[in-house]
Amino acid sequence: MNVSGPSPYFLLDGTARRALDRWQRVFGGEVRIATFADFSRDDGPADAVAHGQLAGGLQLFAADAGTDDTAFTSTGLMFSLLGAAEPDVLRGWFDDLAADGTIVEPLQERPWGDWDGTVRDVFGVTWLIGFEASALA
Repeated sequence: MNVSGPSPYFLLDGTARRALDRWQRVFGGEVRIATFADFSRDDGPADAVAHGQLAGGLQLFAADAGTDDTAFTSTGLMFSLLGAAEPDVLRGWFDDLAADGTIVEPLQERPWGDWDGTVRDVFGVTWLIGFEASALA
């Protein structure tokens, strides 16, 4: 699967490496990391993530916020994974993210027949996960 379109880039409060590793366990793919030391940055710890990428079917980026950066927080924003994979895969993603996160709205069948739910992961990222009823056939 190759997802096109915008890819999120998160500036996290010292948790970029943990987030990328966690997301890799959920979504698969390959994690690539360059540290502050690799980029000759001195606005944070040498082993902090200056640029991290999860490359695979789902692509996203994360870095640790430097001393002059504002770390990621979010309200009123969901990252949609609607139809991004087969229903069984999407159900697995939802369950995996909920394991150490918070279910905002359970993954459920809607009155129109499609399925969706919302989960906020341990890093504060809210994911909208779902699929069309026709994908179950």
